[in-house]
This record gives sequence, C-alpha cells and structure tokens, in this order.
Amino acid sequence: MTRRLTAYDLSSAKGSRKWLQLHVDTPAEAAAAVACDIVILSCEPDHNLELIRQAAPFAFLSVGMPHGAVATPDEAVRLGFAMMRRGADAIYCSHSPRFIEAMAAEGIPVTGHVGLVPNRSTWTNFRAIGRTAEEALKVLRVAKDLENAGAACIEVEVVPVRLAEHITRSTPLITMGMGCGSACDTQYLFSSDVLGTHAGHYPRHAKRYADFVTLEAELQEKRIAAFRAFGRDVAAGSYPEAKHQVGMDDAAYDRFLTISQSL
Repeated sequence: MTRRLTAYDLSSAKGSRKWLQLHVDTPAEAAAAVACDIVILSCEPDHNLELIRQAAPFAFLSVGMPHGAVATPDEAVRLGFAMMRRGADAIYCSHSPRFIEAMAAEGIPVTGHVGLVPNRSTWTNFRAIGRTAEEALKVLRVAKDLENAGAACIEVEVVPVRLAEHITRSTPLITMGMGCGSACDTQYLFSSDVLGTHAGHYPRHAKRYADFVTLEAELQEKRIAAFRAFGRDVAAGSYPEAKHQVGMDDAAYDRFLTISQSL
C-alpha cells in the first residue's frame, strides 16, 4: 500500500475481495501484521494508539470507543472526532444506533456489532447467537438498524455461517467476521488468540498459531510466522474449519428466510 486505506476503498472492494483482519495490542504486533500484508486492524484507544498508527501507517484502523464512555450522541461525536485525530479510520461503537447515526451524520466512519456482543453479554451470555429462526431475525434486524443509522462496517461475531452469509449478501456494510466461517468480508481474529497469549478461556472460534515467548526479538519472528500461517490457512480454506464456526439447521434457516422476506 502506498496510501492509507479508506472506508471507500473497503466498500468499493466488497464482494470481490476477502480481507484479513487482526485486533492488535502493541505497535510490534501492528508492524508484524503489516509485514504480512494484513491491512485491516483494530485496537483499543489506549496509550498505544498513536504508536500503532505509526507502525501501520497505511492500514485501515478501527478503534474501540469504550462502552459507557459517552452518555449522549453529542458526546459520541466529540469523542469520535478526538479518536480520529489520534489516528483512527473508523470508530467501533457498541452503543445504540442513535449514537452511531450522530457520528455518521458528521462523516465519522463507524463500526457496529451484531451477534455475540461482549459489552451486551448480560442479555445473551457468552454463546453462539442466532441458531433459531427467531434469534436470527433479531440479529438481522439489528444489522439493518445499524445500516440505516449510517454505519460503514459491522462486526459479525459467533453467529451461524448461513446467517453471516445472509447479512453479508444483504447489506452494503463491510462485514467483519469472527467465528462465523468464511462468510464475511473480513476474516477477523484477535492477535492474542493467534499468538497464544490469550488469558483465560480460549474461544471456540479461535485458532492458536504460536506459543508465547518472552524474548522480544524471537516473539516478533513468532508474530510474523503466526500471522503468515493465519493468512495461508485463510487462502487455502483450511481456516475456519467446522469446529470454529456455528451451524444452523435447515428448518430454522428456511423459517428465517421466509420471515426475513418481510423486512
């Protein structure tokens, strides 16, 4: 890349390209991703944001707005602009569509979220979302609400592959897929899952490509090797495997399709 990716670039490539995407925590991880031609990244708005931007100057960077950091749409616009000045290309927002609509109206690209949304997990628990026709319709309705609010991208997390395919086909939004097969516009994982540095319960949809080592130089080599392996697996179709994704039986999917035609 010779220039920074934009929301327009991603939108223009929808349907013709599958992108790799990583959530990175450090500038070293961002640099490793760039070395592997992974040009869609996400990160937190912490002290590393500017350094991650420097390490990946041409990547499309979606930066998380902490859930609860704003209480009004005006505050969301203000914080969104501040994060853009720090280097964000899009603002991840798990708040309601009215916050997203306010930012989008001011030209701020926003990434919404459907399916398993960790910030809203008290209403769902941590599990696959959308395996029944009724729950799949709820996910689709939320995706359409985010589309109508003006979002540019949408994370689709741990939903059945058929549902992710339906959403990706039926929306102009860039779908960022995690735990839903190869259906979405991006194949998205957290670097901590790829690198084996994830603490606690290892998510079903993730695949570990390396084990954590403490020597930084060796760790960077491991990062690059693991990210390249991730890219090779996606290109070869060996990731995601069936064990990394969620199924939806024919009856539920057929019922979902019938009801969704009215939306």
